[in-house]
Amino acid sequence: MIGDGEVGHDGEVIRPLRDEVIRPLRDDELPLLADATLMNVNWTGEPRFTAAEVAAEPTLAHYTVLDRGRGDEALVAVAGGETVGLVWYLFLGGDDPGFGHVADDVPELSVCVWPGHRGAGLGERLVEAACAHAAGRGARRMSLSVEAGNPARRLYTRLGFAGVPGAAEGTMVRGL
Repeated sequence: MIGDGEVGHDGEVIRPLRDEVIRPLRDDELPLLADATLMNVNWTGEPRFTAAEVAAEPTLAHYTVLDRGRGDEALVAVAGGETVGLVWYLFLGGDDPGFGHVADDVPELSVCVWPGHRGAGLGERLVEAACAHAAGRGARRMSLSVEAGNPARRLYTRLGFAGVPGAAEGTMVRGL
């Protein structure tokens, strides 16, 4: 133990989650999508993109917008009064596909656990909550994209996501 947490596999301190709640993202919290997208594209810990670059690059910027009219949804994890994670799924069509696009009726999942809360199972709880939510709304599959070398790939594989033959490298899908 170090202070209020343990040291995780990547060397960051994992703080225990108290009073964790996973709930729908409120409209006043929509800016969290941009924060989470920035963390996701900089998953290596190196600043590969700035917030301005994410906003200016259409292939990244669409992950920062939630269009509930097309079926998009987001869930936020809050613990101890602070945001600790976010999961969202988008129905990005073939005219503006995401990196993990499989078909227009298959939502693409994104998940982000804030530093200091990784390695404690929150990512799994967020992914399962989003998959259950999407299934409850009629989705039959969920896709995602994960870069080579990203340790999150182990989580996705364990949760039943598998590579998609013929799709872009890193595209994975799971039945709901």
